[in-house]
Amino acid sequence: MWTRAEKNLIDGAKQGALEVLSHNTVGPCKGLPRTAGWGYPEPYTRDLMLSAPGFLVSGDPKLAGALERTLTALAKHQTERGHIPSLAHDPGDRGASDSTPLFLFGLALFRQASGQRDFLDAAAEKALTWMAYQSPNDMTMVAQLPTSDWRDEQTVFGYGLYVNTVLYSALRLYGRQRQATQLRELMNRLEVRGETKEPHVHEGLVVRHKPYYALYSYKIYNSDRFDLVGNSLAILSGVASASRSRDMVRWIEAECRALRERDDLAVDLPPCLFPYILPDHPDWNRRYDTYNRPGEYHNGGLWPYACALYVAACVAAGRHRLAAKRLLSLTHLVKLPKQQNLHWGFNEWIKAQNGEPCGQDWQTWSAAMYLYAAECVEQGRTPFFHEIRSNRGR
Repeated sequence: MWTRAEKNLIDGAKQGALEVLSHNTVGPCKGLPRTAGWGYPEPYTRDLMLSAPGFLVSGDPKLAGALERTLTALAKHQTERGHIPSLAHDPGDRGASDSTPLFLFGLALFRQASGQRDFLDAAAEKALTWMAYQSPNDMTMVAQLPTSDWRDEQTVFGYGLYVNTVLYSALRLYGRQRQATQLRELMNRLEVRGETKEPHVHEGLVVRHKPYYALYSYKIYNSDRFDLVGNSLAILSGVASASRSRDMVRWIEAECRALRERDDLAVDLPPCLFPYILPDHPDWNRRYDTYNRPGEYHNGGLWPYACALYVAACVAAGRHRLAAKRLLSLTHLVKLPKQQNLHWGFNEWIKAQNGEPCGQDWQTWSAAMYLYAAECVEQGRTPFFHEIRSNRGR
């Protein structure tokens, strides 16, 4: 699978990831974990919940304890109606569309790994109730406002792919099979097109003649741009069928080759969004010129945690050799630091066109999800998500 030198490099990256996570386990905000080594001392809910798979497969009790403390703090600061705040230590920081489903996801994984099946059960029930009320048509699929998920500089409007794949995973993990099946069926409908919409037609996220799912869809509004995180989660969770998953991975690889041929991509890993939004495109926002340039940040930047999800998705799709190859590419990517005195960077995000680290070094989810991707490749299976896919037909 790898040469001795490549295996040594991967083992070194795993050790480096553990060092990063050990450093970030306790931060200045009520002793909760840091989101990054220096730049983000706060315990951001989405970062830490998306790190849960990596924390738990590491086998490190210190990381499992950090996850438990974070979940406890989030439950303590949950609103009366069930919403989970964006910061684990600050009950007033609200408004995220992904914090509550991610709490459910992270909590379910912790309960499964620890054997504490009833841990924070009341908070879980309240969070599930909150999510039920986020569906505009009262049919399970939830909607969101722009910039309310992990992409704070990206417009995702209405039925977003990413949030619904997280919710689907959570519903399966909590045994809500009827709702999960309904959500999967809705997501696998064609997205609505045209200037008008018949009142009996329900929105879907399937893109006509493409193997991937739309970034979002809501009535006559939609975006066919490719969302790496959402589509990787669709493969991992089983929202996508086995055949669609295989087709999607082939399509991603072909599109990334085309990006490299145009010098729009410098590495062998997919950007978080493509095609990039350009200034002459109708969905361009004036803020993007400062905060979200093409190939940067949420407009096609390379996010190691997202690339790790893609590596895991390749394993789920049966593309084990490709997964091993892409894990090696990810290893080279996470080595790059923005601060030159670091041996391993585990940077937040990287500019697509030149592979230059541009975010914060020692990012928790970059390190945690690298460990998860490595575990998936080495095991040849996807812990936690394998069980979600296995329960799909029940």
